[in-house]
Amino acid sequence: MSNRLAKEDSPYLQQHKDNPVDWWPWCDEAFERAEKENKAIFISIGYSSCHWCHVMEEKVFEDAECAKNLNEGFIAIKVDREERPDIDKYYQEVHLLLNRRAGGWPTSIFCTPQNKPFFAGTYIPPESNAGSIEGMGFKELTKLITNKVKAMDEKLFENADEIEGFLNHPEHPKEATVLKEDFYKNFMLQAKNNYDTRNGGFSIKPKFPHAATLNTLLIIDRLYNDKAAKAMVETTLTNMTKGGMYDLVDGGFCRYSVDEKWLVPHFEKMLYDNALLCGIYSEAYKTYNNDNYLKIAKEVANFWLHFMSEDGLFYSASDADSEGAEGTYFTYSYEEVYTVLAQNGYNNAQEMCQEMNISHHGNFEMGQNIVRFEKEIPSWFGEVKILLQNLRAKREYPFIDKKVQTSWSAMMINSLFKLGTIDCVYKEKAIQSLDKLLDTMFLDGKLYHTTLIHKEPKVEAFLEDYAFLSQALLTAFKYTQNELYLIHAQRFINKALEEFYDKGLWNFSAGEFAVKAETTDTTYTSSVSVMVDVLLTLGTLLEDEKYTHFAFKTMEYNSYELGRKPIYYPFMLVQALRYVKGDRIIKTTTQNIQNGALASKALRYPFTLFKASEEDGFMICGEKSCFANTQDIDAIDRLITNSL
Repeated sequence: MSNRLAKEDSPYLQQHKDNPVDWWPWCDEAFERAEKENKAIFISIGYSSCHWCHVMEEKVFEDAECAKNLNEGFIAIKVDREERPDIDKYYQEVHLLLNRRAGGWPTSIFCTPQNKPFFAGTYIPPESNAGSIEGMGFKELTKLITNKVKAMDEKLFENADEIEGFLNHPEHPKEATVLKEDFYKNFMLQAKNNYDTRNGGFSIKPKFPHAATLNTLLIIDRLYNDKAAKAMVETTLTNMTKGGMYDLVDGGFCRYSVDEKWLVPHFEKMLYDNALLCGIYSEAYKTYNNDNYLKIAKEVANFWLHFMSEDGLFYSASDADSEGAEGTYFTYSYEEVYTVLAQNGYNNAQEMCQEMNISHHGNFEMGQNIVRFEKEIPSWFGEVKILLQNLRAKREYPFIDKKVQTSWSAMMINSLFKLGTIDCVYKEKAIQSLDKLLDTMFLDGKLYHTTLIHKEPKVEAFLEDYAFLSQALLTAFKYTQNELYLIHAQRFINKALEEFYDKGLWNFSAGEFAVKAETTDTTYTSSVSVMVDVLLTLGTLLEDEKYTHFAFKTMEYNSYELGRKPIYYPFMLVQALRYVKGDRIIKTTTQNIQNGALASKALRYPFTLFKASEEDGFMICGEKSCFANTQDIDAIDRLITNSL
């Protein structure tokens, strides 16, 4: 018999509707019941494509004894982190406070009947064993907590009160410091300390793409001709696409690699990663003229357009698992690849398998293989890729979460506009998707965060939705000069200031569950830094200093940590550099902007905006005055450089 989650829209909650656990969705009634019955609260947070969430469901939530312990001693609440990122952010802070290290998913939170947290973990195995990260198995832990709550254990409730006190009194910055261009030098030192010189990336393992860090390094190279920044960008971008972390067969990036070589990923594909990386590869192509970067950007965009979209709207994620195991859809045995090559007339099938890293013993689990090239991808792979796609077509495709999210969709639209400066097909796709997103998520004057395809949205927008959507709208205005996009952006930015801003501090959510917004770039770019970006852009375009003022106050509020630890704030560092150095505006005819000639230029200076005018040729302006006019589009870079 299904539990209460059967009535929920979220695909993740639907995955748990048949668990023997008596799950509740997040609602007032659940917390009222906990207090009334004097039961501890267990909050489990995850998302539909999370591999370890599936493992915990199979090992714990489907286990009869674990379910019995939960049902008898707890009110158990399931939360989809993609549907309610505000709740997730709050409990990630709880995990960090209690464990002094970042959490992850699944997130497992135990609270008093009054909903005061006292224990936080991630994946907790059913049985206790010495190798458990959390130290105690789920069965033992739930029995212990049930007994302590029943006995009104004084120490447990004191700890919960103390934790709540810390959470309700967040630390504020010690002091402000002057925003300096030299902050980037500290960033470079910290990036080099974290950098893997052999494989690229900024950790050993597991290895995440760190899109915001790569973006900042790319901008530093464009500003300062920095050879170290260029090397870190190019080595990382090249190594990430050898195969594994990047799916050479269908296209698209997986969320992270479990090894240092980017070979073995967890195979889930998230919209936000692919959106941000599509943009970086597009910009890297324009900066370094590397054709492989353009190829990857297009493959990422095409994967999401063909596999992961419907009616112009983008799905949020696809799963790692299918047919009951991780990677089943994505990996190959030696025999099946060798056979299909031989059957299609390839006489050197053995050598080709070797070049694709496909062997009898395999480079993944159970002798299976991930397609990978250690050197340049050979020309024959274009035809072979179709054969490998045909092999996959016979398999069960991983589960797709058809949830549409405003923030993540806007990230992809923003990147499609960037790619559209190189190939206008993607500009048209970006316009279609942006218009559809607005029609779907902006209803009766209210912006929403998420919905399912063809359903009415219910969850109202958070700061990240306003930030990333405004950024996409301003990018759309830049390349189309459609003033409706500028008007929409101004409306959303004004609303965000009203709802979420307070003297340099930003909240992620308002209302019943207000949580502070992250200023560091973690899973993806901080919504606070994106707000600074859009505020600066709007201030320049509208010549309205109040927007620039709000951007400055935000950076000033975070300036002490930004100066000391810029590696944690890469996109805010970019905005600080932009604020110090100033925007440049190129004024020219609408036709010159829309035909792509100007946009496709690899303008070295990254803080450049376009504004339509009747100007003959190209007028180049700072924020207060114009200083150059040229008929030669190739002279723009030199004129901007001379003005700095």
